[in-house]
Amino acid sequence: MSQAITVFTTMKNEGPYMLEWVAFHKTLGVDHFVIFTNDCDDGTDDIARRLQELGLATHVSNEVKEGGNPQHQMLRRARRQPKVKEADWLLCLDVDEFWNIRHGDNSFGALITEVERRAGQPVDAISFAWKLFGSSGNISFEDRPVTEAFEMGDQEFPYHSGRAYGLKTLFRNNGKFTRFGPHRPKGVEEGKEAEVAWSDAGGNLHPADKVGWRAWPGFDHSLGRLHHYSVRSLDGFLIKRDRGRTNHIKVDQGQSYWQDMNANKETDPSIQPIARRAVPLLAELKADPVLGDLHARACDWHRAKIAEIKMRPDWVDFRMWLTDNLI
Repeated sequence: MSQAITVFTTMKNEGPYMLEWVAFHKTLGVDHFVIFTNDCDDGTDDIARRLQELGLATHVSNEVKEGGNPQHQMLRRARRQPKVKEADWLLCLDVDEFWNIRHGDNSFGALITEVERRAGQPVDAISFAWKLFGSSGNISFEDRPVTEAFEMGDQEFPYHSGRAYGLKTLFRNNGKFTRFGPHRPKGVEEGKEAEVAWSDAGGNLHPADKVGWRAWPGFDHSLGRLHHYSVRSLDGFLIKRDRGRTNHIKVDQGQSYWQDMNANKETDPSIQPIARRAVPLLAELKADPVLGDLHARACDWHRAKIAEIKMRPDWVDFRMWLTDNLI
């Protein structure tokens, strides 16, 4: 059975993080990435175009009107992309999210096989819940893999905050879902919800019409978690806040966001075996003269932007607050 997997995503000023994310998920078995970008200043769009030239990705310009929602527009436009249409499985994923599959060879193929074995039937959707990873005490932006730099995260349960257990969903491209959402597919035909087999990360089926954007009570994490590096370092978070959100565009990523997402409760190195297997591909991507130069330029842009933000008088209090609440 074919298991071709396409990831679709939207990015803005994420250049330093792109190559690790692509290498990691290619290692898990992702076949193609459809990368939407808008108003990038750090070369994110150029990196996506070079990945397209290398056959790894499709780059799509995702221009939005003033006040528009980049992510929602991407979700509508993604359905028309050839690599999305022809995939067997689809996944909406952000560049700060890494699937930590804790079974077999840690691949998506192994995950699907095991989920369907446990469920006793083919499934249409498999949801993983976030496991938040915090700053790990890192202040400065560094050109290091995030899976290496940030090992302190949330505990398995109870969750750090009400935002700490959002879902992302790998789903079969079989026509049962007519709309895409950031956390799960939507648009099941009315009256046919019972025909959708929706699994948690342990092979347990859940009614499709009861799936929201967060893990439900009794959600099984035994086959893995989605590691969500939503804040990264203090300096890196300055860039994120300045850039603005791709979904809730009018909501400031300020103190409440940092408190909700900066989980540093325990060290979790469980993702390292996958990260180590991705190292050769990451090195290969960086060895490409075009990608290597674009990656370095993106890192330089982020360093310069951080220095500029630190000079803004109206950000002084916020930076001091972050320092006091680093962990």
